[in-house]
Amino acid sequence: MSLSDEEARKSAGQKKKKGDKKNVMLKLDSSVILSTCTACSMYLSAKSVLVHIQAEILSGLAFHPTLLKQLWILISHLGSSSGRVKVILDALTNQMSESFESYTNSLTSVLALFCDAAVMLFMILDDVEMYEDQKPFSLDDLIGLSDMLNQLVFKIIYYDVIDWKHADTDPLFNAAHSLLQLLHERDSRRSFAPPNHWIIKDIKPAQFISSIDKGNTTAQFLLQKMPQIIAHKDRVILFRKLVMSEKESLGLTAAARTISNVTYVTISRRRLLEDGYSQLAGISAHALKGVIRVKFVNYQGLDEAGIDQDGVFKEFLEETVKRVFDPALNLFRVTDEQKLYPSPISSLQDNHLKLFEFVGRILGKALYEGIVIDVPFAPFFLTQVLNNMKNSMYSYLDELPSLDPALYKNLSYVKHYDGDIEDLDLTFSYDEDFMGQLKNYELKPGGRAISVTNENRISYVHYMARFKMRTQIKEQTQAFIRGFSSIVNYDWLRMFSTPEAQKLISGDTVEIDLSDLRRHTQYFGGFHNNHRVIIWLWDILEKDFSETERSQFLKFITSCSKPPLLGFAQLDPPFSIRCVEVADDQDTGDTIGSILKGFFNIRKNEPAGRLPTSSTCFNLLKLPNYSKKRILKDKLRYSILNNTGFELS
Repeated sequence: MSLSDEEARKSAGQKKKKGDKKNVMLKLDSSVILSTCTACSMYLSAKSVLVHIQAEILSGLAFHPTLLKQLWILISHLGSSSGRVKVILDALTNQMSESFESYTNSLTSVLALFCDAAVMLFMILDDVEMYEDQKPFSLDDLIGLSDMLNQLVFKIIYYDVIDWKHADTDPLFNAAHSLLQLLHERDSRRSFAPPNHWIIKDIKPAQFISSIDKGNTTAQFLLQKMPQIIAHKDRVILFRKLVMSEKESLGLTAAARTISNVTYVTISRRRLLEDGYSQLAGISAHALKGVIRVKFVNYQGLDEAGIDQDGVFKEFLEETVKRVFDPALNLFRVTDEQKLYPSPISSLQDNHLKLFEFVGRILGKALYEGIVIDVPFAPFFLTQVLNNMKNSMYSYLDELPSLDPALYKNLSYVKHYDGDIEDLDLTFSYDEDFMGQLKNYELKPGGRAISVTNENRISYVHYMARFKMRTQIKEQTQAFIRGFSSIVNYDWLRMFSTPEAQKLISGDTVEIDLSDLRRHTQYFGGFHNNHRVIIWLWDILEKDFSETERSQFLKFITSCSKPPLLGFAQLDPPFSIRCVEVADDQDTGDTIGSILKGFFNIRKNEPAGRLPTSSTCFNLLKLPNYSKKRILKDKLRYSILNNTGFELS
């Protein structure tokens, strides 16, 4: 089956026009269309009847040198992206009105078979083949294909062409949706599509979210199957609404808060992780979702002043996260890109699985409360936390570069080796040094005795990737998921891809919006928006600091270098700046005298020798009342670059 542009023109009864290659359209009753529909219908029938060799049938089609490309040329000649969608929807509507049978001699049979075979192909294609070689599809092809599928799958459900209750059993919907989601996942990991490519323009986000709130099952099904059709920000808003709704139902909102749903813990700074684990690991998920009040005991064994109003618990979360993700503890390792994942030898740590479960609960609590934590997870690990690897189309090989680029390169060499692969003397096993001893692991039962051949090498590279990314850390990941899912509903997390979930945990990757930060800043100690020092501060941040320095400033104040996803209005507690006259260990808070002095720029002594400090638990910047802008700039830059610590005042 081969279809050139010239043949397409003849079949469509059109003359060749210069520069009009994209506009060639095929007539639906043309011989090319009819013969292709008949052939595709036969293959679909064979696939459904010969279930035991279904994979072999699809593999043969997927890896044919030209078939998928030719089918895409035919489909693309049905019109523009929206035009193709209309043609296919019309064909599907006519077919559904006649009978709910196989797609005999229908245009839908072409698309169904194309999608089934393309899924098989894209599961095997690596990034070099897809992005560099661009075979069999160019990146422009992928943009057009994904746009068509995105519109088609949405409209099939939204316009009730297929009842959503029957969609999961419909061959065309399943095939088109599977290919759509596979392409979206590849684009999420390494972009090929332009910004906002996946968003359906016909949807009004506020109305769509409102319909979900009201129990509209069609909207709920669409959100479950293709959440990318509304913007990430709108899904974050929905996520926060779902959390708040659950808090209301559990009686955990501020209005419903009582002494019975507040948990009090005392944490020694010398034993922060141990005390946190012993007091919080055993409490119920309902209690952990509620209010946790923390009293710290300092290094001298003395109670620190006061029980917090959420701020100290934020500090406890931050300090706990620092300890548990420190590679020296051996619970987590870092990739070459400094991304965190469970250590395969974490069992050297006592009760390591209980600790992983505790860490999952703590991270879940932070996410539940909207507290951003600067924790960069390795994408492959976060994918597993989101349970996305349960998808039958998930490929461990695709994400292997995020763990071990060298191994990925070696496996790619094996995959594309031109000679006899048996010359490399490989088996389905893996040798690894463990505490000075060489251990051999079988990648599959009997793997030591199974040689890698040209016929099974694709299977070998996938088994190897699965072993490194899943098998070695399976117990640790499952323990983390148990803790995490006890706090955060997994149905909510299905709205997000892996990179989006990382933003949900750690904040946005966009540049810091200083005007938004300033609008949501509170002032104390005599400072105000038009105070000389405050004007200097914002001017320095905007004109003198680089974007990297602005990120370091934000981390210095809030402990996270990235802004909240929904802007600084969501920062809790709000960002605050307080005028201080004395060092932290002498600071007793604002008084009428200190406020008046700050307001009127009255200073007992020039504070040029003192540095700005912060209390990240309260998102608070403590700023001396400097007399010169240059001094403020130098002292602030020194503080944030050296990340001078703080002590709760």
